[in-house]
Amino acid sequence: MSDRPIARALLSVSDKTGLIDFARALSERGVALVSTGGTAKAIAEAGLKVDDVSSLTDFPEMMDGRVKTLHPKVHGGLLAIRGDAGHEASMAEHAIAPIDLLVVNLYPFEAALARKADFDDMVENIDVGGPAMIRGASKNHAFVTVVVEPADYAAVLGEMDANSGATTQSLRKRLAAKAFSRTAAYDAAIGTWLSGVAGEATPAFAALGGTLAQGLRYGENPHQSAAFYRGPEARPGVATAVQLQGKELSYNNINDTDAAYELAGEFDAGRTAACVIVKHANPCGVAEGASLLEAYERALACDPVSAFGGIVALNRTLDAEAAAKIVEIFTEVIIAPDADEEARKIVAAKKNLRLLIAGALPDARSPGRVIRTVAGGFLVQSRDDAAVDDLELKVVTKRAPTERELADMKFAFRVAKHVKSNAIVYARDLATVGVGAGQMSRVDSARIAARKALDAAEAAGMTEPLTRGAAVASDAFFPFADGLDAAIEAGATAVIQPGGSMRDDEVIARADEAGLAMAFTGVRHFRH
Repeated sequence: MSDRPIARALLSVSDKTGLIDFARALSERGVALVSTGGTAKAIAEAGLKVDDVSSLTDFPEMMDGRVKTLHPKVHGGLLAIRGDAGHEASMAEHAIAPIDLLVVNLYPFEAALARKADFDDMVENIDVGGPAMIRGASKNHAFVTVVVEPADYAAVLGEMDANSGATTQSLRKRLAAKAFSRTAAYDAAIGTWLSGVAGEATPAFAALGGTLAQGLRYGENPHQSAAFYRGPEARPGVATAVQLQGKELSYNNINDTDAAYELAGEFDAGRTAACVIVKHANPCGVAEGASLLEAYERALACDPVSAFGGIVALNRTLDAEAAAKIVEIFTEVIIAPDADEEARKIVAAKKNLRLLIAGALPDARSPGRVIRTVAGGFLVQSRDDAAVDDLELKVVTKRAPTERELADMKFAFRVAKHVKSNAIVYARDLATVGVGAGQMSRVDSARIAARKALDAAEAAGMTEPLTRGAAVASDAFFPFADGLDAAIEAGATAVIQPGGSMRDDEVIARADEAGLAMAFTGVRHFRH
């Protein structure tokens, strides 16, 4: 368990970043190099002495490279316990030389997944020999140093220089832990993909895997530690975005930005400009507009108080006109598919404001997994990919909605999908005018949304709230007519809801009595 001098290294990498410099540095320190395939070729072409792994195994690479390192002379060199008489005797009997350093990174399966490669290509990007060697070397980290990414080359060389060519037990243990985590994440990506291909909605084993994107200062609260990991799904959003400027994102920033951009993805950029303002993971203002500026101003008008310190998500390239307006109030994050040069300059004047460029919008209809931990386990469900434009609405009242009411109903239901339950959303002229979220009672959500609308009207100097003549959406059915009564009192004229309550007839009758138009979607959008 003491420091172990490195005399012999096996290198087999897909990512050749820094490979030649590292191999040269090892060679200069007297380390014998053994390698495979393209890695060996690259090292040799750089003028360095390297033995092909076939010289160890006395077997050529075969089956298109599928079989090359699965051999006792490789795994024996990695797994042998140094100083153990039995192991040493086996090594001597079978001419197995020890391998002190293993440098392997795996076939790029996750990259193939991200580019949506076809089935055969995905299968060929499943590494077998690499994970086997990594696990063997990691198990034997008392004697073997294992490196699975170029970021650790410098640490290995630094320790060798400081310890007469050896690495320390603490480094080997840390690298082994990383290596086991790497193969676990790799296998999780493969297992999840193949389960999906096989149509296994509930596979017997489920695994999560990710790559550290950044360590965070703290979690939801300062006493909680936290980190942000990227998964294998290449879904446009906060995980794929490039941060152009501003302070480091916090745990809450990331959570809120994800909520905002997922809702922005509900609006087709080719059809309309749209803006979403989120505070504490709930939208406090959403609007469509002829321009991003108009969409932002209309979204802000819904709840200008809550918008202070919020997240702004846009469905189109941020332009100078919208940027100049957004920076007038304190905003934590702006996320958009892109930003033009003038807009970037305007935002740059606010040095703490984070600007994220996601490259594209998330597809609201694409499948995926949503995962939440519980004590002793985790819940997995498919992403809510239902879109109101795809639903067959059933008008259940005597009065059918007007064309304007129908557009507002669909808009409100689109937003309600992203509001924490119980959710009530009032919308007028394709903009939210009141949002009630996260209440234990649906009637309370309806009242809170109406109260928000009154406050916004007072702030804007209006004589009456914009809920007058608005459409109202409920993410789930009204269990009683009292929730509908609150909407009627607020002045709503049209209602969209899933339906399905035992008291639907009572609710419909109340809507007819008040002259409202009501449509059922048949789809619920709970978001707890």
